[in-house]
Amino acid sequence: KMEQVAQGTSSASPKKFTFSIDRGGTFTDIYAEVPGKEGFKVMKLLSVDPANYEDAPREGIRRILEECTGETISKDAKVPTKDIEWIRMGTTVATNALLERKGVPTALLVTKGFADVLRIGSQARPRIFDLTMCKAEMLYSEVVEIGERVRIVRDDEATEEEKHKEAKSKDESNMQRDAYFQTKGYIQGSTKEWVEILVKPDKEKIIADLKVIYDKGIRSVGVVLMHSYTFPHHELVVGEIASDLGFSQISLSHEVMSMFRIVPRGLTTTVDA
Repeated sequence: KMEQVAQGTSSASPKKFTFSIDRGGTFTDIYAEVPGKEGFKVMKLLSVDPANYEDAPREGIRRILEECTGETISKDAKVPTKDIEWIRMGTTVATNALLERKGVPTALLVTKGFADVLRIGSQARPRIFDLTMCKAEMLYSEVVEIGERVRIVRDDEATEEEKHKEAKSKDESNMQRDAYFQTKGYIQGSTKEWVEILVKPDKEKIIADLKVIYDKGIRSVGVVLMHSYTFPHHELVVGEIASDLGFSQISLSHEVMSMFRIVPRGLTTTVDA
């Protein structure tokens, strides 16, 4: 019945395959629009079936391509994408793992001095007089403090003489300010803010600290450093070290959620990890 409805209401058929996939904890549903045909193809597979395939979304795409094109695609070969326009997938797997607390053991790697920043949170109190309020437990089991620090340079730190000297416009004033900050050795971040590096990461200490949690069986880390939203270099350094040591999941906060507020950025990063 659904296919008949689709055939009656579908717009012009696509020039390439399009796939919409819902990957649930038990079943994976694949909806495909086929080039040259009206209506759609659907398939339902077990989300986990290691005896028959490694990945349900990939297997569903492979089977539909085989059925519609007549070409044989090996289970071990890469699925050809030349005839695929797009693949869109939603999943409840991560949500289920979060709600049931079934994620892998994770460590938080955070700027030194901020080990408790996510536990403290934003101080928002929606029920300020609730004496029985329970705080949510953290998703990470270990914390490693990274000895690094950068600070945001204020615009007014450029002297009035340097900032406005013979400036005829706001743009010219900004150019003079930027030139002055460059002479001070400051670095302009991705948000156009200027930063000063106060402490550079000690790579040897980071390696030693990460080896400790690696030996405890932790393979997933969330890296949340101050001001990484505009200056991600230190997070990239930590991420590279973690990768070299063999950590399988490395979530960098500036990639996961590039915003200046460290608490929501950090919470989202630990969820991703």
